[in-house]
Amino acid sequence: MEEKKFDINSIIGFALIGAILIWVMYTNQPTKEEIEAAKAKKEMVEKAKEEAVKPAVQLPEATDSITDSLALEKYKSTLGDFAYSATLPSAKESIISIENEVLVLKVSNKGGQIVEARMKQFKTFDSVPVYLVKDGNARFNLTLPTTDNRTLNTSELFFEPSLSKTGAVQVLSMKLKVSENQFLEYRYELKPNDYLVDFTIRSQGLANTLNGAKSADLQWGTKAFRRGKSVTYENRYTRLTYFDGSTNKLSEGSDDDEEGQKINWISFRQHFFSSILGSKETFQKASFTSKNLVEDETPETKFTKDYAASIPLEFKAGELNQTMYWYHGPTDFKTLKQYEGLDLQESVPYGWGIFGFINKYVFTPLYDLLSSFLPYGVAIIVMTILVRLVMSPITYKSYLSQAKMKVLKPEITEINDKFKDNAMKRQQETMKLYNKAGVNPMSGCIPALLQLPIFYALFMFFPTAFSLRQKSFLWADDLASYDTIAKLPFNIPFYGDHVSLFPILASVAIFIYMKMTTGQQMMQQPAQEGMPDMGMIMKVMLYISPIMMLFFFNNYASGLSLYYFVSNLITILIMLFIKKFILDENRIHAQIQENKAKPKSENRFQRKMRELMEQAEAQQKGKK
Repeated sequence: MEEKKFDINSIIGFALIGAILIWVMYTNQPTKEEIEAAKAKKEMVEKAKEEAVKPAVQLPEATDSITDSLALEKYKSTLGDFAYSATLPSAKESIISIENEVLVLKVSNKGGQIVEARMKQFKTFDSVPVYLVKDGNARFNLTLPTTDNRTLNTSELFFEPSLSKTGAVQVLSMKLKVSENQFLEYRYELKPNDYLVDFTIRSQGLANTLNGAKSADLQWGTKAFRRGKSVTYENRYTRLTYFDGSTNKLSEGSDDDEEGQKINWISFRQHFFSSILGSKETFQKASFTSKNLVEDETPETKFTKDYAASIPLEFKAGELNQTMYWYHGPTDFKTLKQYEGLDLQESVPYGWGIFGFINKYVFTPLYDLLSSFLPYGVAIIVMTILVRLVMSPITYKSYLSQAKMKVLKPEITEINDKFKDNAMKRQQETMKLYNKAGVNPMSGCIPALLQLPIFYALFMFFPTAFSLRQKSFLWADDLASYDTIAKLPFNIPFYGDHVSLFPILASVAIFIYMKMTTGQQMMQQPAQEGMPDMGMIMKVMLYISPIMMLFFFNNYASGLSLYYFVSNLITILIMLFIKKFILDENRIHAQIQENKAKPKSENRFQRKMRELMEQAEAQQKGKK
């Protein structure tokens, strides 16, 4: 092996290179003038950045006296008569808090608007306080036209705050002043233990300042926070609604805009919580927009909707005087109904028409009564039992119709075989058989139709019932959200990244129920030439329906899945009881034979159908 030696030449070479680098750095260092120029350039860049983020109207620093003519004249050149507010201590931004037992509101003197609204008694599923307004998600502005044809935005101006009490009522007055006797005022009045805040916008002595304008435009906007475990599920019940004697809704799944007149209130609903702005004198008109912000089910999605409303406020004798109110609280039917005469309870999405009627006046009071002395999950089970018992006569009628059709099946098969080449004659003979036997083939469908209003009403009740929110039962920690027995390491499209047990139980129960009823009956029906094989269709539906229910309800309220599981289970037990102890197929068969022996007059519908068939048969024979 070659011996390594100390190489003096390499050492000299490295030393020379180092010396050259040091010489180059020394001769190329910036001069004092260059350093000063770079520093000035940096300061200019920083100043430009600061100017870019300043509001459209830059306010001067507050002064102790109105005699600071330089600041006042500069401000007047921008804001005109409202420059008076800049000379007051309130011209520096500050936050004023008012609160009671249930609500905390923070109002900024900049814009005189609510910048934070928090409910004391509620938290999200991950134990975070519930805010309706926070971190700039809400916007509130009033545009004011001035004598020199400019428009001022109150959100950029500073109001002078004054906090006082009238009895137990906290009163916060925010004044945007032209002088001590000329101002625009926002007045907030918060009562004890109340989510409703009386809110008044009024002006005094501004008729000349505001250039005789006919109206000022009130602009209100909010980005709705995400609070639920499933953002797509929560977004279905996050919606802009307004009331003009009836409830109007913008789209819950896409961008939408609309205009309305004679409006009592506007609700920016965030599923279980709402921000509502209303007027006791009604808004003459308003325009609304709603933008959907949910694209997928990801934890990064922070907001669900972006709402905006534009409301012209009319001047009366050159002044503003609009009496309104704010509601920041739960979307709870019972809570909202206590504000008599305001119809705020109409903002709860219980469904339209008969569905909403059933929820408001049957299911809501019934469940409130049961849950007042029973655990919430047990109250659902008891309510389900009561509903199924009330519906049991319909179940009986449905099962009786199926039993009659089963008894007649041999004779129907005989008719189909006898007239297999003549569909018209086959249909006529089948109807004659039904008429003689006193059997209505539609009687099995009618009970199912009668149950649809109950089905849909409950479909809307459970996801929107505030009393179910964060109430646990068995393995479900929140009956208003989905239950979880296992988390998946991946996301299944339309199913999710978790496994819910209540939807599985409900799907098994619906499969057994369909197997016992419609599916079984239709599979016994013989196929007819030229007609679709209904037996095969129902056989496919027998398996598809439970699977669809499993996927659809995996992200829905576990209380709804619990109801459907118990409901189908009870229906199965009732049908088994009817079959074993009430209905006797031999007795039904004897009754049918007795009916066939008795002549039975046709009703108007049956006679008309028979005549139409006979005409069709005659025309068919004429063609041949």
